[in-house]
Amino acid sequence: MSADHYFSAEPATPDRRGEIEFSAAGRDYRLAVAAGVFSAGRLDPGTAVLLRKGDLPTADAGGTFLDLGCGYGPITCVLAAEAPAAIVYAVDVNSRARELTALNAGTLGLSARVRVTEPDEVPDGVTFDQIWSNPPTHVGKSELRALMERWLPRLADGGVAWLVINRNLGGDSLHTWLVEKGWEVERTASQKGFRVLKVTRKTG
Repeated sequence: MSADHYFSAEPATPDRRGEIEFSAAGRDYRLAVAAGVFSAGRLDPGTAVLLRKGDLPTADAGGTFLDLGCGYGPITCVLAAEAPAAIVYAVDVNSRARELTALNAGTLGLSARVRVTEPDEVPDGVTFDQIWSNPPTHVGKSELRALMERWLPRLADGGVAWLVINRNLGGDSLHTWLVEKGWEVERTASQKGFRVLKVTRKTG
């Protein structure tokens, strides 16, 4: 990887475009990708595990969802396609990623229900019924934890967060830390070196 990381706000890498194809929940997707955006060459294996092992919303699911660190939008597009009554916020620091997510949502006819935004532009009063994320583990442990501390408290009552973390990049330590912070955490799957974590508020 060059010095221009996928979590750069303004990638300096030339905007070389391409496409990837993948399937999720019985639907086929073809999305635009570009250099300077996370996993531009293929659907990231962690994202693939999350979409396969997380409990994707059903067609009758409404409410407001968050795709945290949306990249070019694979999770956003799947959530919006699976739950036609829901609003999906697609959040990323990378401007090129946000542009691609908006493009891909538009191509799939999902733009009316997808809100593509940088983190600081999410309205303060918005809470989320579901949070989905393949977070950027390469930013480091402290930054990853700060990300969780910023967004998990915005879960609505009864809400759920689905996270996928590479076991070798802190998946188990993040699980332990979230429990220490008072969250209910269930490891629902472990596949290809990735942990899928279901995070909810503790009850009782």
